[in-house]
Amino acid sequence: MTDSTIRRCVALTHAAMLLSQSRIGSGNNMSSYACISKNSHCIMSPNATGYLCTCSDGFAGNPYLEGGCQDINECSFRDQYPCHGTCSNTIGDYSCSCDSGTTSIDPKRETCKPIAVSERARLTKIFIGISACAVLLLICILALLIECQKRRLAKEKQIFFQQNGGLLLYEQIRSKQVDTVRIFTREELENATNNFDSSRELGRGGHGTVYKGILKDGRVVAIKRSKVMNMDQKDEFAQEMVILSQINHRNVVKLLGCCLEVEVPMLVYECIPNGTLFELMHGKNRRLSISLDTRLRIAQESAEALAYLHSSASPPIVHGDVKSPNILLGDNFTAKVTDFGASRMLPTDEIQFMTMVQGTIGYLDPEYLQERQLTEKSDVYSFGVVLLELITMKFAIYSDSAGEKKNLASSFLLAMKENGLQFILDKNILDFEAELLQEIAQLAKCCLSMRGEERPLMRDVAERLRSIRSTWREQLIQNPSRETECLLENSSHYDPSSTGQHGSLMTLDLESGR
Repeated sequence: MTDSTIRRCVALTHAAMLLSQSRIGSGNNMSSYACISKNSHCIMSPNATGYLCTCSDGFAGNPYLEGGCQDINECSFRDQYPCHGTCSNTIGDYSCSCDSGTTSIDPKRETCKPIAVSERARLTKIFIGISACAVLLLICILALLIECQKRRLAKEKQIFFQQNGGLLLYEQIRSKQVDTVRIFTREELENATNNFDSSRELGRGGHGTVYKGILKDGRVVAIKRSKVMNMDQKDEFAQEMVILSQINHRNVVKLLGCCLEVEVPMLVYECIPNGTLFELMHGKNRRLSISLDTRLRIAQESAEALAYLHSSASPPIVHGDVKSPNILLGDNFTAKVTDFGASRMLPTDEIQFMTMVQGTIGYLDPEYLQERQLTEKSDVYSFGVVLLELITMKFAIYSDSAGEKKNLASSFLLAMKENGLQFILDKNILDFEAELLQEIAQLAKCCLSMRGEERPLMRDVAERLRSIRSTWREQLIQNPSRETECLLENSSHYDPSSTGQHGSLMTLDLESGR
């Protein structure tokens, strides 16, 4: 309805009110003659002499009363308000929509018809196609990221391989025809150790961890995973690998290979089953005493291994950290020297000056500690301490009856000086020939001389031990019952796990960072 019509309705209403007032008096309420309902409007009478009030579309009732026009439910009057689908009432109107699977341009006027199957299939195919494209795109992105990661790791491996002397090592292996050392991949060692699972740990030290590994061919190995390595060590690593790979001695732990494609190279050694000499001597749950013959044999075999490094290796090798934890015990307690982390290759007749002393307190050569000169005589001194451990069964740094910390070498030399050897030796061997024990003690005293030049060569130490042991075994043959009570000749008498370790604890160079 237009504004002009409204104005005319208002004018007519006003006129009608005036007319009514003139007819029935001014005291009556004339508002009931107006269209006062909220949802109403006025229309002109057919003869244009008055007006009519009517409810708006969608409403019904008395337009002359306030609130007289009420919403009607069009859905209840399908004849008047047609809907060919689902009808929903609204205030003043209604909506009509087609049911699922049907369609119509205007369901109030036209019948809803089923959607064509081909159309539905087309829409389904479009949806599937879009979804497939999205999935394919995601797969391509992931594949690209994986490929980029693989290339980054490959590049990183190559950088580490070169930094760790891999190219030099390959060249040395080829030129020297070394076939005893193998270069392992990181994946091979991860598979061998179940991704370096903690249950595979054989030992842990300040600079690294040793894991038990099982290679694809079934061999059990010890894998040393170090924490750090300085650049000087990396520069010498390849050359040392070649030299160590050529060491072939029954009393030296065999190096099988290495892994160079990691930041710090990993070393792979043969796995020695019966723990260390330290564990055998000082293990809390050791059941029996160690026979003197076993002690002499371990000492002799260890001395022969060091003599081999000093005299037969080319160039000579100074071990640098001889101690009982670095002597492993194989089948029948065969001694196996290990841990070349502090080792140095010495050109003939040259002395190695060290900027930093490496080794273990209690075993360190005093001359080396003072003058920073590492020589093969430094190994002789450290071996002398190991020999003392074997005949006294005391730690290199031990506590006396008063709880005071003492140095085993110093206590031993003082006892020798005061003729009190019997007070420091292991009571389990005191019943044997005093002359034999005196020979062993005298050899240890020579090894512990304060001046390196006064110490014997390692090959002389090995030869002297061989002679002492030969004499002792002759006495055993003549009187075999003398050592029966303290016999310990096979692994059934010793359980290395009883010390709280697993197998070859400290198998490799844990304390040296190599």
